[in-house]
Amino acid sequence: MKKRLAMLLALLTASALLAAGCGGQGGDAGEEESGGSADKETASFEEKQEGDTFTVGFDQNFPPMGFVGDDGEYTGFDLDLAKEVCERQGWEFVPQPIAWETKDATLNSGEIDCIWNGFTMNGREDEYTWSDPYLDNQQVFVVRSDSGIQSEEDLAGKIVDVQTESSAQAALDDNPELADTFGTLQVIPDYDTGFMELESGAVDAVAMDIVVASYQIESRGADFTILDESIASEEYGIGFAKGNEALRDTVQATLEEMAADGTMAEISEKWFGEDITTIGK
Repeated sequence: MKKRLAMLLALLTASALLAAGCGGQGGDAGEEESGGSADKETASFEEKQEGDTFTVGFDQNFPPMGFVGDDGEYTGFDLDLAKEVCERQGWEFVPQPIAWETKDATLNSGEIDCIWNGFTMNGREDEYTWSDPYLDNQQVFVVRSDSGIQSEEDLAGKIVDVQTESSAQAALDDNPELADTFGTLQVIPDYDTGFMELESGAVDAVAMDIVVASYQIESRGADFTILDESIASEEYGIGFAKGNEALRDTVQATLEEMAADGTMAEISEKWFGEDITTIGK
């Protein structure tokens, strides 16, 4: 009898401990879930103060928007705009070259404050918190002037370069009727590679932004031609992390100031020979 009673007491004690353990695990999980929920509810972006850094993510091989100048310094139309915004806000301007294929991870990690580099809004409207568009653009084909290629139809069977993760690549993905006529569509890391291959005759055409193409042709003194047909039309904007309206609003208001007082037009004329910006127009 005593033996049977001792066994019963042992079983009851074990059950109580097991219940307490399960309850403790459930409580911990509940606290973690509650804490996670609270984090989501309170997650926010801090407003920038005077003296804070403003880090701009850009492709350093994308002239004239952002690139390495002859003096080894980062320069370009977009970087000049960003630098002016920083001067007016009292922020420290930090240009940060990024790998274009990892731009989202770099932005969402907080390593950069925005993507500002001839960044196409079209097709990405819901992926970022955007500024208003500040420039219109088109995707076009660049060919050698002596190539005999005068239209998109002439690209049938030809080798065409396009930058990885670029708007031109997206436009061609959306137009398989055209892309499938090419002999080869080569994805390249940057447009410097594309222009070198076009100059050497390794490829027949490069699909790219007309703003960049026009600048490259003039600065290189290359005997290239832009085909009249455009693959797609688009708008450039500044991409901030989703939900970062506070920073977007500050930058947007400063750009509107710059448009109103003529500074934006001056920066555009410096790089393009005319004012091609759209804010305030």
